[in-house]
Amino acid sequence: MSLTKSNKKFKWALDFNPKSRTSASDLPSPPGYSQSTNANYTESSKETDSNLLLIKKLWDVALGPLKQVPMNLFIMYMAGNSISIFPIMMVGMLIVRPIKALFSTQSTFKMVEGTQAAGQKFVYFIGNVVNILLALYKCQSMGLLPTHSSDWLAFEEPLTRVEHIGGGISMI
Repeated sequence: MSLTKSNKKFKWALDFNPKSRTSASDLPSPPGYSQSTNANYTESSKETDSNLLLIKKLWDVALGPLKQVPMNLFIMYMAGNSISIFPIMMVGMLIVRPIKALFSTQSTFKMVEGTQAAGQKFVYFIGNVVNILLALYKCQSMGLLPTHSSDWLAFEEPLTRVEHIGGGISMI
C-alpha cells in the first residue's frame, strides 16, 4: 500500500493550508466595526462596567422579597385554612423569614453606596413588609389572630351568629 497523498479535491473539502490564506490586512473590516472604538476601551470603562453590574445585582437583591410574593400566595393557597401542623408551619415561616430579613438589612446592603442605596433599601423594606402583611392576613383567615374582645377577655361572651346562610336558603 502506498501512502501517497492524492491531489484530488472534493467539492465539500476545505483547504486549511496557511499558504493559501490571505493575510489579515487584505480583508476588509466587518460592517459596524471601528478601530477607534476599540482603542477607547480602557481600564476606566471596565471599572464602570463592574459598577453597573454591582448596581444591577443589588437591585436584584432589593427586589427579591417582592419576587417572593406570588410564591407566598401560592403557598398560602395550598396550605388551606385548617389549623394543623402544616399550615401553622407555613404561616410561621411566612412571618419569620421577612422579620429576619428586616433585621439583617444593614448586613445585606453593607456594600451599597451612592445615589441608589436609599431606593434599594426602601424597596427591600417594602417587599418584606408586604410579605409580613400576607402572613398576618393568613393568620386572620385561619382564625389565629384575636379580632374580638372575647378572644382575650375571659368574661366576654363570644359573638353568636343570629343567622346562618348556606346556598341562598336561610336556615335558622
